[in-house]
Amino acid sequence: MADASAIREHMEVIGADGAHVGTVDKVEGDRIKLTRQQEAVEGHEGPHDGHHHYVSIGLVADVEGDQVRLSATGANAVTFEEEGD
Repeated sequence: MADASAIREHMEVIGADGAHVGTVDKVEGDRIKLTRQQEAVEGHEGPHDGHHHYVSIGLVADVEGDQVRLSATGANAVTFEEEGD
C-alpha cells in the first residue's frame, strides 16, 4: 500500500489497467472520497449524479505525480466503491 498522506485533492484515480476511476475529493479515514461524477464510469451502469463514491485506501498501489494508481483494474475498482451522501 502506498503512502495515503501523499494523496491530494483533484488527483486522478486510475485502475491498474490505466482506466479512469474518478477524481479525489479528499481522504476520509481509510477511504478516498471521489468527486461527484457527471458521466457513467466505463463498465458500470448508469450515471452517478448527485452522490459521492469511495474507494478503500487498501486498493492504492502507488501515488505518483497527479495520479493515484489502484491495484485493481478500473472496472473492478468500481465494484469496490461504497456510495455515500
